[in-house]
Order: sequence, then structure tokens, then C-alpha cells
Amino acid sequence: YNVRFKDLTLGVRNGPKSERLPKPDKGKMRFHKIANVNKALDFICSKGVKLVSIGAEEIVDGNVKMTLGMIWTIILRFAIQDISVEETSAKEGLLLWCQRKTAPYRNVNVQNFHIRRFLFLFFCSFSVRLLFSFFLPDIVNTPKPDEKAIMTYVSCFYHAFAGAEQAETAANRICKVLAVNQENERLMEEYEKLASELLEWIRRTIPWLENRVAEQTMRAMQQKLEDFRDYRRVHKPPRVQEKCQLEINFNTLQTKLRLSNRPAFMPSEGKMVSDIANAWKGLEQVEKGYEEWLLTEIRRLERLDHLAEKFKQKCSLHESWTTGKHTHTHSQDYESASLMEIRALMRKHEAFESDLAAHQDRVEQIAAIAQELNELDYHDAATVNARCQGICDQWDNLGTLTQKRRDALERVEKLWETIDQLYLEFAKRAAPFNNWMDGAMEDLQDMFIVHSIEEIQSLITAHDQFKATLPEADKERVAVMGIMNEITKIAQTYGIKLSGINPYTNLSPQDVTNKWETVKQLVPLRDQMLQEEVARQQANERLRRQFAAQANIIGPWIQTKMEEIGHVSVDIAGSLEEQMNNLKTYEQNIINYKSNIDKLEGDHQLIQEALIFDNKHTNYTMEHIRVGWEQLLTTIARTINEVENQILTRDAKGISQEQLNEFRASFNHFDRKRNGMMDPDDFRACLISMGYDLGEVEFARIMTLVDPNNTGVVTFQAFIDFMTRETAETDTAEQVMASFKILASDKPYITVDELRRELPPEQAEYCISRMTKYIGPEGAPGALDYISFSSALYGESDL
Repeated sequence: YNVRFKDLTLGVRNGPKSERLPKPDKGKMRFHKIANVNKALDFICSKGVKLVSIGAEEIVDGNVKMTLGMIWTIILRFAIQDISVEETSAKEGLLLWCQRKTAPYRNVNVQNFHIRRFLFLFFCSFSVRLLFSFFLPDIVNTPKPDEKAIMTYVSCFYHAFAGAEQAETAANRICKVLAVNQENERLMEEYEKLASELLEWIRRTIPWLENRVAEQTMRAMQQKLEDFRDYRRVHKPPRVQEKCQLEINFNTLQTKLRLSNRPAFMPSEGKMVSDIANAWKGLEQVEKGYEEWLLTEIRRLERLDHLAEKFKQKCSLHESWTTGKHTHTHSQDYESASLMEIRALMRKHEAFESDLAAHQDRVEQIAAIAQELNELDYHDAATVNARCQGICDQWDNLGTLTQKRRDALERVEKLWETIDQLYLEFAKRAAPFNNWMDGAMEDLQDMFIVHSIEEIQSLITAHDQFKATLPEADKERVAVMGIMNEITKIAQTYGIKLSGINPYTNLSPQDVTNKWETVKQLVPLRDQMLQEEVARQQANERLRRQFAAQANIIGPWIQTKMEEIGHVSVDIAGSLEEQMNNLKTYEQNIINYKSNIDKLEGDHQLIQEALIFDNKHTNYTMEHIRVGWEQLLTTIARTINEVENQILTRDAKGISQEQLNEFRASFNHFDRKRNGMMDPDDFRACLISMGYDLGEVEFARIMTLVDPNNTGVVTFQAFIDFMTRETAETDTAEQVMASFKILASDKPYITVDELRRELPPEQAEYCISRMTKYIGPEGAPGALDYISFSSALYGESDL
């Protein structure tokens, strides 16, 4: 009520009409006025105003001092007494408020409420219009303004500006809450995007690794091995980093949600960290057997190529040997031959059978090689089978024809009984020797494949043993050639005219001599081939030792670093910043060590290119080193992230280093597996030891707080969050609702114009797009429901 009195004592005596008071007494006598003023004084006392030595008689009698004292007491109670700035008294708080409001203005230094110049500057700093229309005449025309009057004027400014500051504070709180929520949503969208891309890459890669259809050529399989090597070096390492970064982002997001009193983030179905870990595990399982399968297939193709070449060589030799054999077995020359010729033909046929029997093993070898090619799934098995079948059919036919010719010769042998013993002896001795030379030439030209120095040494030993038999073979050659010399001597002695053809064999002394010379020429060539293979195996052995020397250093180094990082993560000595510095140092050392891994990869590539499949000098394979290296990178990144989250939690909740050390000591004591996590039973024991009285229901509730994703373990970060859950100052849904209520002028809804007026444009549009329409009594058009919106921010509704 705006009530003005020209005479203060008269106005008080008559009584203002701003409050509903008890019914006054009618009449204008002095006792009527005293009774009415007493009713007013009783009403003022009922409002908590203490009136000392002020009675109705003084007021009715017009005592100015008592009247002014009562007015000041009322002003002090209702306008000034409630003012408090930084826990000071009402007067000191009001003076401090004036000093803060005028601080930005030059030459304005308000020290009290009765110096006219300072008060003039104070009012000038607020409003020129108000100054000249309301305050200036009273202040300028008074040499020393009354302090109580000035305090009354200033208190009006204080209450006017206090309402504006309350709205500004409410707007700032909402902006802060919305900024946190927007950042969390951005992190959630980034996690969903990264998870989708990583899962899609795994989905595309697994079918490629599961494709175990072997190529038919060595070149194609080696290209597959090269593609797999590119996958391990080029394509997979960035995905390993993405997986690690995904886990780091997820942990950071969950920490921020916990610190801002938001519910835990639950990714879309199939995109949980556990889902990504399972998909990655499936990828590694498929990948593990893929390289082994490639190497096995390359070894198989190498074996197939060797067997195929050997099969062709033996078939060519056999076909060359069988050339003309059918003509011989079909010949009927014995019908017009003389007795001597018949005997010669008979012996010749016996030598042929001996030669045929000697070739039986070679035919069986060809069949065995063909069978092995079929068992190893040779791509051109049809051609091999056809050629082998042709040789076997030819061999069977040749045996049948040979038997028929023998039967014919035996029939006529009774008619022809002349034999030339020397020719026969030559044929019998020359044929085995000739077969031996054929076998020796075949062995000397035989192809071989070895994978170690021991195997090549075994071949060299066998070759040396063969060379040791050469003197005995030379004696046999001299003996065989001596038979022909004896025949010549007899012919010369007895004047026998030789036809120059041995009737018992087609093998001439010149053939024996030529083959012998060939054998002597092949021996040094075989020596050279074996020595070249020795050099190659020695080079392979150097590659094995070179790889083993590095692997035996890198493997233990990786294991040592894993153990050191584990010790740093559980060490309670030093601050978190010191732990972070140590971990950063470890991380830099690990990054600098990458060159050793790359060099080992280069040595491993040389080993694979040399087709070396085993290494007895080390137990470490390149696969072991790769897996260990990837685990080391993931462990150091995860440990750094855990320490960063601990620092974030410590700073947000005001935890001291000593408290963190105590938490770490308690956690380490009950972490019986020493893996940085506690089982539910260990966590229960820890809480009981700290004085918690836990029932099943209470413990289940606590587990939902420390393990919202139901993983079955309690991490150190979750343990710290639980132990300090009540120490941090976090916003609540109720506080946000109260802030919106201030902006809405105590209405249960808020309008679009009010949001755009009180909030920054970005936060205002964010609220407008997400708030639902207000449904309730007396709702204005376009009213929005800020209560359900505030609850949704903290996961308390389904908005």
C-alpha cells in the first residue's frame, strides 16, 4: 500500500488502512484513539516487532521521537533485518552490498550512510531518472542526511535487485546442467558411432579370415600370405587403437555421468563394451588359425610341386626305358633262327626278364607317388592318374607279352642247345651292372627338399657312402669288360668271325663305358648341389638365430613392462599426478620400443620368405610377440585412463591424497586375485570391515550402485565413487525444478518466450525441442512441462 502522510504523528494517531485490524472503536475522544492505537500496537507485536518504552499515550499525544522510533523499528524489522551478506549484520551487509554494486564506477567509495557526497554518487551510479525524481531533493537539500532514512532508501534498491539476481542465478544453474547434458549426449553419440564402425569392420573381416578355400598354385597362396601380413601390419593396428579408444571413451563417459549425478550410460543393443570384446575375441580366434592354415597349405603345395616334378621325371625315365620293349616281345625271330641264335634269343630274353624285374620297383614308386598326390589333393590329379594308369596298363601288358615269348622260346629251346657261355656271362653280369648304373644316375639326378642342416648332412653322408662304393663298381666294370675281351681273344685265337652283336643282350661294351663316364660326371655335380643346399640351410640357420636373439629379448621385456605397469596401478606411494607421470614415461618408453618390434617383423618376413617353418632356438613366435605387444599397448592406455578418472573424481569430490591412499590400501587388501577388481564376496568383506551393517537387500542396493552394468566385479573407480558418494556437490532434479520455477514466476509450467528471454539461444532451443506440452489446469497456450523435463535429465522419468 502506498500511504502518504503530511503529518506523521497525525497519520499514526489516526492509523493507516493497509492491514485488516480488529474493528476500531467509534468516536474521536482521546480514550477512543488510545484504544485504537493499542489494537494497532498489539497487531505489530504479533508480527514479531519488539516495541520497547513505546505506549499508545505517547503516540496519541504526538510524541515525535517515540513515533519516529516506532516507525524505524517497523522498517528495520520488515525491510532491513532480513538483509544478510556473507553472514554480517543487516547494516554492515547493506553497506557491503552498496560497495560491491558501486565498485565498477570511478570516484564512488561509499563508507557510511550519512556523508552526502558519497550517497549522491551512489544513487547516480544506479539511475539518473530515479535520482532526480525521487531521491535527489531530499539528499541535496540536507547537510547531513539521516542515516536511518538513507538505509530505508537503499534497502528498496537491495530488494529490487535481489529478485533480478535470483533469476540470473537460476538461469546460470540451468545453463550449467544443460551444458553437461549436451556434452554427455555428444559422447554417447560418438561412442555409438565408433562402436558401429568397429563392429561393422569385424563383421566384414571375419568371413575373409574364415575362408579356407586353398589356391591351386604356390604363387596364389603366397599372395594370400602377403595379404594377411598387410592385414596384421596395416589394417588391424588402427582398429586395435579404435577399440582401446572406445573403452577409454566409455569409461570417461560413465565417470562424468556418475560425477554429474546422471544414470549410467547403456549403449544400444549389441554395442556394449562386452559385445565389442566378444566380437573382437571371435576375430582373434578366427585369425589365430588362419596364418597356420596358410603356412600348412604352402607346405602342402611345395610338397605337391616336388612330388609332381618327381613323378614326371620317373615317368619319363620309365617311358624312355619301355620304348621298343613291345616290339621285342612281339618279335618272332626265333622261327628262322639257327640253334645258336635260338639259344642266344633265349638268354637274351632271360636278361630282358631280369631287367623287367629290376624295373618293377620303379613302377611301384610311380604308383606310390601318384597315390600320394591324390591324397594331398593335387589340382592336376586327373592328368597324373591318367598317365599312371597308362604306365601300369603298359607294364601289365608288357609282363603278359614277356611271359608269352618265354613260353615260345622254351618250346624251341629243346631244338636248339648251343650256347655261347661267354656272351651269356657278359649279358648276366653286364645287365645288373647296367641297372646299377641306371639307378646310380637316377639317384645322382634325384631332386631333394630339406628344412635343416641335419637333413642335408644326412644326404651328404649317404652320398659319401655311395662314393665309397665306386671302387668296387669300377672293379665290376673291369670284370664285365674283361668278359668281352675274353670273347675277342677266343675269336682271335680260334679264328672265329664275330658278328659284333651279342646275341644275349643289346647292351654293348660301349654302352657300359658311356654310362660309367656319365656316372663319374654326375658325382661332382651332385657334390655341388649338396654344398649349395648346405649354404642355403646355413643361411636359414642364421636367420633362425637372428630372430631368436631378438625374440628372447623382446618377449621378457614385454612381460616385465606388463608387471611394472600393474605395480604402478596398485602402488599407494606418491600422488596420482606422480603415478600419471610414471605411466606417461612408461607409455613413451613403449612407443620408443616400437622400432624393435618392426625390426623383428622384418626378420620374421625374411624367415617366411625363406620357407622356414620352425625355430628350435626360441619359444617365442611372432604371433606371441604381436599379441603381447597389443596387450601391452591396451594395458598402458587403460591404466592411464583409470588414473585420469581417479584424478577427475578426486578433484570433483574434494578427496585428499591421504584418503585416496587409504582407499587404495583397503581395496588392495581385499583384492585377493590381484587383478585390480574385487568379487562381490570380497567387496562385502571390505564393507563389513569398515563398519557397515549389511543385509542382503542393502548389499544388493549397493551392488547396483557400484556395478550398474552387472559385470560381477567392483573396480577401484567404482569403489571410490561409492566411498565418496555423499561428499561431492552435484545438482539434483529438485534443484533444477526449483530453478525453472523461478524463471516461470512460480508457475507449474514455462513458456517459450520465458525460455528464450532467460536462457542463451542454444540452451533455450535445446529445452524447447525436448520439453513436452504442459497438461494441467490453467495452462497457457504453448506452455511446456519443465518438471518432467528436469526428471528426465537425471533418469527419473521416460521422457
